[in-house]
Formats: sequence, C-alpha cells, structure tokens
Amino acid sequence: MTTQTVEAPSPAPEPPAPAAKRKVQGGLLDPKQLVKSLPDALRKLDPRTLWRNPVMLIVEIGAVWTTVLAVLHPSFFAWAIVVWLWLTVVFANLAEAVAEGRGKAQADALRRAKTDAVARRVLDWEPGRTDLREEEVGAPQLRQGDVVVVEAGQIIPGDGDVVEGIASVDESAITGESAPVIRESGGDRSAVTGGTKVLSDRIVVRITQKPGESFIDKMIALVEGANRQKTPNEIALNILLAALTVIFVMAVATLQPMAVFSKANNPGVADSLSLDSHGVTGVVLVSLLVCLIPTTIGALLSAIGIAGMDRLVQRNVLAMSGRAVEAAGDVNTLLLDKTGTITLGNRQASEFVPVAGVTEDELAGAAQLSSLADETPEGRSVVVLAKERYGLRERTSGELAHAEWVPFTAQTRMSGVDLDGRHLRKGAASAVADWVREQGGEVPAELGRIVDGISASGGTPLVVGESTGGAPDGGTPDGALDGGPLDGGTARVLGVIHLKDVVKAGMRERFDEMRRMGIRTVMITGDNPLTAKAIAEEAGVDDFLAEAKPEDKLALIRKEQDGGRLVAMTGDGTNDAPALAQADVGVAMNTGTSAAKEAGNMVDLDSDPTKLIEIVEIGKQLLITRGALTTFSIANDIAKYFAIIPAMFVALFPGLDALNVMRLHSPQSAILSAVVFNALVIIALIPLALRGVAYRPSSASKLLSRNLYLYGVGGIIAPFAGIKVIDLIIQFLPGMS
Repeated sequence: MTTQTVEAPSPAPEPPAPAAKRKVQGGLLDPKQLVKSLPDALRKLDPRTLWRNPVMLIVEIGAVWTTVLAVLHPSFFAWAIVVWLWLTVVFANLAEAVAEGRGKAQADALRRAKTDAVARRVLDWEPGRTDLREEEVGAPQLRQGDVVVVEAGQIIPGDGDVVEGIASVDESAITGESAPVIRESGGDRSAVTGGTKVLSDRIVVRITQKPGESFIDKMIALVEGANRQKTPNEIALNILLAALTVIFVMAVATLQPMAVFSKANNPGVADSLSLDSHGVTGVVLVSLLVCLIPTTIGALLSAIGIAGMDRLVQRNVLAMSGRAVEAAGDVNTLLLDKTGTITLGNRQASEFVPVAGVTEDELAGAAQLSSLADETPEGRSVVVLAKERYGLRERTSGELAHAEWVPFTAQTRMSGVDLDGRHLRKGAASAVADWVREQGGEVPAELGRIVDGISASGGTPLVVGESTGGAPDGGTPDGALDGGPLDGGTARVLGVIHLKDVVKAGMRERFDEMRRMGIRTVMITGDNPLTAKAIAEEAGVDDFLAEAKPEDKLALIRKEQDGGRLVAMTGDGTNDAPALAQADVGVAMNTGTSAAKEAGNMVDLDSDPTKLIEIVEIGKQLLITRGALTTFSIANDIAKYFAIIPAMFVALFPGLDALNVMRLHSPQSAILSAVVFNALVIIALIPLALRGVAYRPSSASKLLSRNLYLYGVGGIIAPFAGIKVIDLIIQFLPGMS
C-alpha cells in the first residue's frame, strides 16, 4: 500500500461541472400545496402527535386556555388572540405537512411499482441446470433465500442478487431513468430490485429481502417521513428549545405576583385589557409566553430535516436515516474511487508516439487496422483518434474479407490482425516486444524510454508491432502466434499508443470547492504509485492511496476517524461493504451488490459516484439552514419583547414608555400585532426551510459571520418593521382604540 500527499496544483479554468439531473423544487410556496396539506396539518393538532414538539405543544395548551378565557370573558381582543394562537399551531403543523407532502408524489409512483407480481419459485435450483421444477407463488409469499426465475417481459418479484444469467432491466420505476441497465451474475452489477422489469433474456435471482422489508417498502416509508428519526443534533436542539421554553414559562409566571403587588400599591390605576384587579390577564400572559418562546424554529425544525432528505430524494439518493444526511454536512474527509468517479473510467487513446524511422501516419494506420475488431472502449478510441486526427477512413467489409482477427487473451496479452501477408499486433509492451523478437526483429532501445515516460505521466502504453513477409515455416499467416520466425520476413516495433484515463471535466473545480469547505479529498486506486500520483495531481485531490485493497480502504477510514474526522465514501461491490459500514457516510451504488447496499447508509439510485460531492453539499446546507433559522428565531424574540413588555406595564410604570421604541398605537394593538407577526413569520419562512439557505463553499468562521449578520441582525430588524406595519393596520379595527 502506498499513500502520499499531493500538493494541489493552482486552480485552472475548467468547464463547469454538470448540473444535477433533477432540479430541486420548492423555491416559492405553492398555494395548491398549502391547501392539499391543510388536512394533514389539522390532524397534527392531536396532542398525542404534537407532544414530539414541546414548543408547539405549549402554544396549543395556551390556545386552549385563551379559548376558555374568551368564552368566559368575551371581547374582540380576546377572540383575536385566540384565533391567531390557533393559527400559529396550524401554521407550524402546515410546515411539516408541506415538507412531508413533497415526498408523497414519489411514494405514489413507488407504490405503483410495488405490484403483487407472480413469482416463478424454483424448487430444486442448482447452477447450470436447465430442467428446473418451478411453482407459481405470489410475490409477498417469497422468503429470504428463495430462488426465482424471471424472463423477458416479467416483473422481478423481490429484491435479490442475480445468480445465473444476464439481462437488460428497466429500472425507471425506481430511478426515473428510461434507459435500461444490465444485470448479471458474478459481478458488482448483480443486485436487482423488486418491481423492476426484465426487458430481455432470462435471469435467476436469489431473494435477499425479508417480507415487508423490500427496497421499495423502505423508500416509501422514508420519502413520506414515516420512519424519519430525529438526528442527534436535532434532538440536542429540541432539548435546548424545551429548556428555553421552561425558562420563559417560569419567567412569565413570576410576572403575575409582581403585577398583583404593583396594582395593590397603585390603586389609582384603572383596569385594562392587560391589567385587572387580579393582575395581568390570562390572555396577555399567554400572548407574552407564545411570543417569547422560540416558536419560529420550533415550528420549522421538523420541516427542515424532512426537506433535507427530500432534496436528496429529488437527486435520486435514498438516505436510510436523517442522521446520515446530517453527518454528510460535518464530513471532513472524502474517499473517492478513481475509476468512474474522478476519471471517465474508460481509457482513451490520446496520441500515437512512433519510434525512429516510423512516421506518425504509418503508426496510426497500423494501430487503426489492428483495432478494427476490438470492441472495447480503448479499441474504439484508437479507431476514432486515427480517423479524427489523421483522417484515416475505416476499411470496408470487402477490404477486410480475408482478414484473420487475433483476439486478446490473458496469455498472449495482445490482439491484432493478419491481412495480406502483414501481421499486426497491439498489446502490453513486454508481450509485443517478445513477439517481435520471436519473429526475428529487434526492439529499439528508445521503446523503453517512451513506455516509461507514458507510465510516469499516468497513462497506459500499448505497443504496436508489425511482421511482414511469408508465413512462418510454411504455415498460415497466423502461425506467427506459434513463435516461429517468418521465412524471409521482417519484424519491427512501430511505436506506442498512449492511452489516458481522462479526468472528468470540472473535477478540479469541485475539489477546489471541497478544499474551501475544509474537506480533505483522497483518491483511492489500484494503480501503481507513479500512475496514481500523476492522475491525483491532474485532478487536484489532496491525497491518494495507491495499490489499494479492501482492507487498505478500511484501515484508512479507521485512521481518519481515530483523528477525530468524519469520513464519507462510495462503493458498489461486496468487497466495499466493510468500508461502507465503517464510514460515517457510506453511499452504495444501486447497481452494486445487496451486501454493499445493506452496509451503506445511503443508496444512489443513479449509481453516479461523483454524487457524493453533492450529498456533502446538501448535508452542509441542512446544517446551515437549521442554524440560520435558529439564529433568526431567537433574535426576533428581542423585538417582540420591546413590543409587549412596555404595553403590559406602562400603566403601572410610566417610565417603561421609553422602551416603546416602535411607538405602537395602544397596549392592545401592540400585543395583538406581536402575536399576529409571530404566526405570519412561520408561513413566510416555510419556503426557506424547504428550499434551504443558499450554500456557498466557505470556511466555518465566514459562514458563522454571515449567519450572524444576515439572520441575527435581520432577525432583530424584521420584527420591528413587521409589527409596526401590522399595528398600523389593526389600530382601525373595532376594540383597538
């Protein structure tokens, strides 16, 4: 194992990273969504449901008490307070209901995918057998370990792994993508999901799910929020809010004896809607309590968490818990596989490097001809490069009628073609060099320098050799593979094809963003250290782990965690399962094995490893949104204090009029204005809670400063303006004079 720190190169202009496949909705609040979610919001008024939110439970208790008081001592002021207190609770429930409702459309689509398909269960399955005995059973009757056969046009009855065969599968019901995917046995693309459809061929699937615990069942529960458990940070914040609420309850309770004592010592003060012979009126006390406790964040806290998971769902990522989303926001280290994540995964021909005495055109022609039957991405790229850069046309079927294609094998490590007495080979440097020598040719000394130079730059060298003349020992032309020298022929090395593992466009830019967030990126690859270092420098990652084996990944994660860092990684194979389980954020690819999906705490339905970067950004946005709205909620309580306290006691203590900085119309209008603002601000902030605060890569200190200035200072200023505007309106209502 080799691990080495790479100095990140200076940023260079790169094409922008591709946008997320699905745009996240939820900017402006849709009135239709409000109406649709209203019944759910009313159902949440049940105290057995509301007890999970202690802040809003206190508000509901206060609303019930003021309702009783309004019935006993009716007045416009009392009933206005009653209405707005109940609206405060309904608006809080509405925020959560809207957040949950955003996932119901996807849940409905998933339910349609979860059909009661008929399964062809195999009674005596053995690998390779064709005379299998089958029985038809309903999909819900399948048990873990059952083996089923699925053919073209049939629905896969349950989650499992392909143990035999290969097929094209339509997973649009799960991923939303219409393009079919290949599922086959014996690899990292063996997992299939119940409810998806086989489009071609036949596969045998071993069921891995337990009844009622299918992948679709979990998705439905999670997107609807039914199984959403509070995260540790959310629980801690709830405890803090509950503690603040208790403190304010005690503080408000102490106002009553103080008011009774003060009224007794000021007998000339007339009774008012705020003060009577029994002290502060109950309606005013409840109004004060509701306005001072952190109702804004208490109302929106659950919606923020649900919306964070919903943003992941809209990007086709299924988070198994809210804790995983939150952990993503605190990640310090990202582990990324090189192939398919940082690079395109398929090596591409980038240039032809001829040896002395050979022209580039000659090498390009030989490379193209030797690659015409090579259907690998590398082989196709050689043909494309020869055509685009050197203008070489592809051969017609007539010209290739007598060609004898030599396939690549692990033994020869070469492929090529024999045509018209010309024998071309393309492959590993040592294999082609040995072949040229066996045909009586010489290998130039410069070949080694060219091959080493390409390897040092992170590329893969493919050497092209040619042998011309008669057939060896009177045999057929392809007898050259037997190793005998050609009669009267010559063999030589033409040059080297430079295959390059192309770094995806925009990756350097994204890693620069990660660095600005304080996140360290580590590239994991099975390449040798020389190749790994070159690609790491080109991509701009902070570190790399070369020649990595599964146990090396696990050891690296534990080392990072022992240093107090949170680690995120992606994987798709069974050998990735231990590392995915160990990582704080383990994102399994949907195309991967069941073991990988069970080990991770997130599943990427699109199987796009680069999405790990977006997941981290969504996690950070969740934490920032929660912090921003908490700051705003606590800050705006200060303004409401200046609105209500002077209004309550100005009759007893005229000096308090100096605190009435907003110069509100009357004590009654001041109290009612504060209660109205307290309710309306919840509705006003629902879009922000659902959409999330705009996130810009920055250090923690800058983010904190931005939050304090924008949401702290803004949280103080907004209520002053809002309450004043409401006061100007309601002063004209009856009973407010």
